[in-house]
Amino acid sequence: MLSKYSEKVTSKINIKVSNQKVHELTEETHVVEIKKRMKAVELLKIMKKTHTYEELSKITKLPITVLNRYVKGHVLPSKSRADELFEVFDKEFDLKEEISRRIKFDGRGYFDNTELLGDTILLRVISQMVSEKFAGKNVTKVLTAAVDGIPIATQIANLLEAQLVIAKRTRDVGVSKFLEESYSPSFSGVLMTLYLPKGSLTSRDNVLIVDDIVRSGETQRALVNLAEKSGVKIVGIFFIISIGKSWEKKIKAPPNAIVEVALHLPEPNISS
Repeated sequence: MLSKYSEKVTSKINIKVSNQKVHELTEETHVVEIKKRMKAVELLKIMKKTHTYEELSKITKLPITVLNRYVKGHVLPSKSRADELFEVFDKEFDLKEEISRRIKFDGRGYFDNTELLGDTILLRVISQMVSEKFAGKNVTKVLTAAVDGIPIATQIANLLEAQLVIAKRTRDVGVSKFLEESYSPSFSGVLMTLYLPKGSLTSRDNVLIVDDIVRSGETQRALVNLAEKSGVKIVGIFFIISIGKSWEKKIKAPPNAIVEVALHLPEPNISS
């Protein structure tokens, strides 16, 4: 009798566990679908900045009223509609072009990245791409330098569920011990230093180094040096934009680290 009772109890427990797993799987699938539908809307919003509703209607073959409701955030597209929109985006959406539109150079070769750093939707789309690339690398920390690298690094850290670590150009008063790395930006004649609170990176960490733009590579090399001083494993390095190629030799990424750049640009022509 006791044996039969035990079998019944075990059977009920197994059924309960099985049902719980099915429920968790269903919830996970639903969350993935919601995220995909939200991403479709984000891409529409980015395209809306350079297209009229009439143009988007022709491209997507959707009524203007429907597109307006998506862009305004009043409603999400269905799963099937999101799939249809992604087919359109594969043909019409060019991430490199969208990034390129948001950086400007003056006649002396200096760049203005204000529009790029301020476009939170585009940064989120870029972050999703990066997080998918490094999803299997068990990233525990995302390291960046203050200040322009912070917006993109924050979004990437959030998606990877990693801690954000910021190397600053000044010492925080409340921190007693630092790691520091000094460097001189090209042609500046000025010595700069990045400070990292000691212990913010440890030998147990898998680190992804992130910055918005790399050009000469001095700042980014300083980040690599700080990471190596901490004994971490650098699993990757990501930049939204690279300008020229001189940075490639300067940074000296570890052999197994993945280096990803969303957009490569040549050095601009400088007016005489």
